[in-house]
Amino acid sequence: QLQLVESGGGLVQPGGSLRLSCAASGSIFSINAMRWYRQAPGKEREWVASITNGGPRSYAASMKGRFTISTDSAKNTIYLQMHSLQPEDTAVYYCYAAKGAFEYWGQGTQVTVSA
Repeated sequence: QLQLVESGGGLVQPGGSLRLSCAASGSIFSINAMRWYRQAPGKEREWVASITNGGPRSYAASMKGRFTISTDSAKNTIYLQMHSLQPEDTAVYYCYAAKGAFEYWGQGTQVTVSA
């Protein structure tokens, strides 16, 4: 089993920045990829960014250049650094991990961008 716990969400003004964290615990070995998704009110969940084991990082088009996904292997944690946030970035942000045939999700952290 693998547990994912997100943190770092909150209220931020337009143009501001936030850094989300996703701490993995449990059976962390052989994780193939980790991703961030988000779900805005009334919308479907959408992919934000990915990082694979030893592979490249990738981003959804609307986040590229503003968001950065990174890892701290010593802390078993991935991060999503977000800059230039806009109201349309308001959503619940979820951490995801793929391990073999299994998928794991965190509980989500709310990001609200508002003046």
